[in-house]
Amino acid sequence: MRPDEGKSGMGTSKRYAEYYDRQMDNRILQRIAEENPLQSLTAEERREDTLPVTRDPHPKACKAWVRFGPHAMLVDAVVVVWNDLACGIQFTVGDKELRCWVWANAVSAVA
Repeated sequence: MRPDEGKSGMGTSKRYAEYYDRQMDNRILQRIAEENPLQSLTAEERREDTLPVTRDPHPKACKAWVRFGPHAMLVDAVVVVWNDLACGIQFTVGDKELRCWVWANAVSAVA
């Protein structure tokens, strides 16, 4: 018998690995968010005076890259407003609801 044959995987918890990875990611995000300010695009960067915005009455789920100080973090969010250059997103860290503007290419739709 080969060393990997007949093993039941005792001592490992592959079924729960994704859950525990998500929990760890959430703890890391919370700590970084507590220690660093959330960055948002300025009105000038998103050309607020010249580009019209669209507001969605039914915000769409997304993954978005946000910055807390020097740290880039991928978060689960919803897009609530956008223009040709940027998206206004909303997401939760711990028990805090946060909002910011990010470049449109920092956002990916979630099916």
